[in-house]
Amino acid sequence: MKFFSVLPRASRALGWAWWVLIVSRGILPALFSVTVAAVVNAVNENDSLVGPVIAAGIVFVTVQLLAPLHSQVGANLGERLSYWLHDRLLIATTGPTGLAHLESRRLTDRLTGARDFDLGIAGPPMHVSLGIIAGGLVEVVAGLGQTAVLAAYAWWAPLLVGGAWGATHWLLRESSVWGDRDEGEVLDAQRRAEYAYRQAVGSPAAKELRLFGLSEWTVARFNVSRRRLVDLRWQATRLRRKPLHWTVVMLVTANGVLLWSLASDAVSGAVGTGEVVLYAQAAVGASALAFGGLSWALPPAAHSVALVLALEAEMAEAGRLSSGERDADGLPGKTLRFRQVAFTYPGASRPVLEGLDLTIEAGTSLAVVGLNGAGKTTLAKLVCGLYEPMRGVVEADGVDLRDIDPKAWRRRVTAVFQDFVRYEMPLRDNVAPLEAPDETILAALADAGAAGVAELDTVLARGYDGGTELSGGQWQRVAVARALCAVRQGAGVVVLDEPTAQLDVKGEREIFERILRATKGCTTLLISHRFSTVRHADRICVLESGRVTELGTHDELVALGGRYRRMFDLQASRFVSEEPDATGH
Repeated sequence: MKFFSVLPRASRALGWAWWVLIVSRGILPALFSVTVAAVVNAVNENDSLVGPVIAAGIVFVTVQLLAPLHSQVGANLGERLSYWLHDRLLIATTGPTGLAHLESRRLTDRLTGARDFDLGIAGPPMHVSLGIIAGGLVEVVAGLGQTAVLAAYAWWAPLLVGGAWGATHWLLRESSVWGDRDEGEVLDAQRRAEYAYRQAVGSPAAKELRLFGLSEWTVARFNVSRRRLVDLRWQATRLRRKPLHWTVVMLVTANGVLLWSLASDAVSGAVGTGEVVLYAQAAVGASALAFGGLSWALPPAAHSVALVLALEAEMAEAGRLSSGERDADGLPGKTLRFRQVAFTYPGASRPVLEGLDLTIEAGTSLAVVGLNGAGKTTLAKLVCGLYEPMRGVVEADGVDLRDIDPKAWRRRVTAVFQDFVRYEMPLRDNVAPLEAPDETILAALADAGAAGVAELDTVLARGYDGGTELSGGQWQRVAVARALCAVRQGAGVVVLDEPTAQLDVKGEREIFERILRATKGCTTLLISHRFSTVRHADRICVLESGRVTELGTHDELVALGGRYRRMFDLQASRFVSEEPDATGH
């Protein structure tokens, strides 16, 4: 019912046309049987054939015309339904203010299953499924129509024959149910198949697939995962199938009784030749009620729709953050402070942050260093308001970020992430997706050292007319320009998570000096593994096991001789030249 209820929401006109055509096509076979019987009776009684033949011809032509029309309506409705479902998934994924719903394995697995309505990995795409479902419904209506014709012969005929064919759905109902499709094993196979598919058809992995000869390997991985899906489905349905011999016995008995009775009445003269033809055709036509394509195609399609509808509510709940109403103008004017902050990712057992205390003076820069897993990126996500602490508070001038309107706070925050987005759009939209004056965009590009990388109207991707591709370092500068453009538009908190990862040491130093100049007066949080960069920050903190273990300037921490000093010396030793040997090397 959920599946059929969304059809008019995808397209009201096409939805109604689809149902009208189903009913029309379903009734026509019974009408054709009646007109054929009328032709036979006219021949037997030497009556005029003009009327019956014309009626039979009209019904026959109408049947032929409605089939392709229905196919087109179904395909268009299937496409509209796919668009509508994609819209719901986009709302489900982008609507929540937090990130937890996209970093939950359970929900991302369910998202993989929900998206399959268009991927065709575990079942046919929606526009194909809708055609199969439409054909199945037409058969059901046709079977009911033919069964109704049998009522003119005897009151018990439709109950006997229609009941027998309809009972096949009860006997075989579980053979179409993939009851374990939401289990981990099924979702794991589906996720792996989708991943292999994306690797094969996308450009990010194209170079390595060819360089290392992995094309056939990737296709084989997709085939193995998809075959595993097919096997799991077959195993799940095969074990549920009822013994078929009871179904056969029931159908043979019911139809045998009817045909024996009909034959007896024909011999005795109780029914004429035309009626024999009519009722025999109706008995055969009633077989359209049998378990068939509808029962196989509808469950997976309905399951995808149900998943999409459920995901919107589940993701909204998982990604929901507190939504305060306070404005963020001017914040932070004094301090950005973490007080006894604890945080654990959903589904994880070990906390990333535990009892974190840290104060960042407004208008200063703080660098955060530590080993992988120390909680550096989590710290950045909390500052950006993408997560909320499990315990403790993050405050701007003493105001809990949970009391501030999330959209207002994010207008005050900008960031450069290590995994920044490369939009296949013009340079102008890459720097200012929500628009900004051209002079502001050009100034931000100049601040980032990216002036002249391309014209503002140039699409940053090959494959588009006049498009171009940038190097990794140029893309990094464009990402920095995006953040600096936001600063020029009022952002006062700058988060830099490995902002120079794709630049060499010289480029790194240059871009960081540019960032410091352009963000002067902003509250800046810098996360980096390169100590040549972090040493220029006003203060540096060392994170270990989710806590601040050292805090101070570069010189203070070096003099302290603790963790920071050891990490700094270890990295600096890589750049110390060894004395040349006798050969000058």
